[in-house]
Amino acid sequence: MRRLSAVLLVALAVAGCKKSEPPPPQPEPAAAAPGAAAPAGAIAGKVLERLDAPPYSYLRLETATGETWAAVPKTDVAKGASVTVEGPMPMQGFESKTLGRKWDLVYFGTLAGAGAQAGAPAGMPPRMPPGMPPPGMMPPGGQGMEPGAMAAQHAAAAAGPEDVGDVKVPRAAGADAHTVAEVWAQRVQLKEKSVAIRGKVVKFNENIMGKNWVHLRDGSGTAGKDNDITVTTGDKVAVGDVVTAKGTVRVDKDFGAGYAYPVIVEDAKLSK
Repeated sequence: MRRLSAVLLVALAVAGCKKSEPPPPQPEPAAAAPGAAAPAGAIAGKVLERLDAPPYSYLRLETATGETWAAVPKTDVAKGASVTVEGPMPMQGFESKTLGRKWDLVYFGTLAGAGAQAGAPAGMPPRMPPGMPPPGMMPPGGQGMEPGAMAAQHAAAAAGPEDVGDVKVPRAAGADAHTVAEVWAQRVQLKEKSVAIRGKVVKFNENIMGKNWVHLRDGSGTAGKDNDITVTTGDKVAVGDVVTAKGTVRVDKDFGAGYAYPVIVEDAKLSK
């Protein structure tokens, strides 16, 4: 009996020790791809493969989170080079007619730093083949551009900001003054008419289809429905600016690639 008790005590002690053991250490996260750290919203990695289909090069990249494909203006970047793709726009189910290839996901963007094509001035996008527009300069209808790239350009301009906080801007002065919500509600009556809208710039995209694209909000309307108006202009502004936009109301404006606007204010002049 004493021997049996001793065996039981030893077994209980072993079980208690097992319960108190710390959990095994977690594996370290994968090391970042070679090269400088990528800025927020960019993709950094090493080039594993390059497929050229002017005016684009498709790069298979080894990144910190695995392999991914990116499409950039045609480049001579070599296999093994470390690059950063800035302003990546995801395109799911994208097919390149030129290459006869389809990707589940590819990111359209531009190369930064040493990975960019040689010959471009500092701070400027890479050179494009003769006759082709630089990134962001899309001809009407997108001639000469991959459909997915055109859609990515539109998506950049069309998508509003996720969160801009509380916005409350007094309406503009004058007979043609309207709030954002009023332009939405009266878009049929205002079609092809000039309006003045005073609002806060909550998003700004420069040089898409030869225009600058501005999202304005003034505090009127309902989020996700009629509180945001898209304005095209040749003027430059910054996010946070309060401006008055005077332009022409267009209804059901279709820019192609599946991007149509129920209402948009075009060719506006902006003033602070």
